[in-house]
Amino acid sequence: MVNYKCLNPIAAVGVNLFTDDYKQVDSVEEAEAVLVRSASMHEMDLPADLKAIARAGAGVNNIPLDKCAEKGIVVFNTPGANANGVKELVMAGLMLASRNVVGGINWVQSIKDEPDVAKLVEKGKSQFAGREILGKKLGVIGLGAIGVLVANAANGLGMEVYGYDPYLSLEHAWNLSRDIKYVKTKEEIYHTCDYITVHVPLLPDTKEMINKDTMAMMKDGVVILNFARDLLVNDNDMEAALKRGKVKCYVTDFPNEKTAGMEGVIAIPHLGASTEESEDNCAVMAVKQLKQYMETGTIKNSVNYPNCDAGALPSGKRITINHKNIPNMLTQFTGVLSSENINISNLINKSKGDYAYTVIDIEEELSAAIEEKISEIEGVLKVRVI
Repeated sequence: MVNYKCLNPIAAVGVNLFTDDYKQVDSVEEAEAVLVRSASMHEMDLPADLKAIARAGAGVNNIPLDKCAEKGIVVFNTPGANANGVKELVMAGLMLASRNVVGGINWVQSIKDEPDVAKLVEKGKSQFAGREILGKKLGVIGLGAIGVLVANAANGLGMEVYGYDPYLSLEHAWNLSRDIKYVKTKEEIYHTCDYITVHVPLLPDTKEMINKDTMAMMKDGVVILNFARDLLVNDNDMEAALKRGKVKCYVTDFPNEKTAGMEGVIAIPHLGASTEESEDNCAVMAVKQLKQYMETGTIKNSVNYPNCDAGALPSGKRITINHKNIPNMLTQFTGVLSSENINISNLINKSKGDYAYTVIDIEEELSAAIEEKISEIEGVLKVRVI
């Protein structure tokens, strides 16, 4: 029986995938697996039996990744599960910014109690005239699951789309329309595009990547969209750029004390992935990844351990070992097994940064004493026998 804990409400379509071999418990202290959305885990005491955490979403800022890795806890996220929901809101943001729809709606509300509203509308609508996106240049910075969908959708609406991503994966490259102009530097996008949308993770080299220096390279009247992370944009620099007309409109899905009331900003209350379909997709993906890891040792979409396809379970037993990525580990693992005359039928070893993951299939039962010997090897963080 595997005990699991949901730290946030998780869509039933996902939780219902758990079989009778899984039991939902009331406290984290009892859990071997955790499902989470927005709850912060940074101050939590992580129990010794906790083996995996799955975030039903892409961002993992609420999870102490290094602390988990050090304890042999694999952390999963669900990249791409909410991509379509975010893409659709990005396209809506593009339209809102181009046509001043928000300003027009707010103005109508301000005159709704006046007599002859229809006449006032016809007289005053010209102040909200916008521009069409057909034929305009859109720059997409970051061509991951969401960026590719945005680029393709905008191309389908007749925009001239430029894409930049130095880490473009083969999978996403295959899905990118051949009409997208792939550029080698962000600067090409800054100089060229009428609209710029960012879809990159928050890292030291992307923090405040949209700032006074990069905006100085852009066209006058550029529209900037941020549906990725709040801190990708320097808010003070954005305010100054909006005031002088360098930036026509800034659309953000991350309102804060600064941007919520800033003139020229369309602030959306973090609705990118807030669709029924996205929440269902994330829940299903998170649960499937947890089950696959707990039942077979396969790691897919981990953010702190290497991905590893362990394959079908052997006829004997499978040992999974989370450990430090240091020399001589495999020799020690195989040495323990060979000293007990245990035959290894398959061995996989993967590494990611400071941590590694080893899967060993054997043809016979494994005694608790052998499992303990492996656990006592310096650098071993967690051992499981499946």
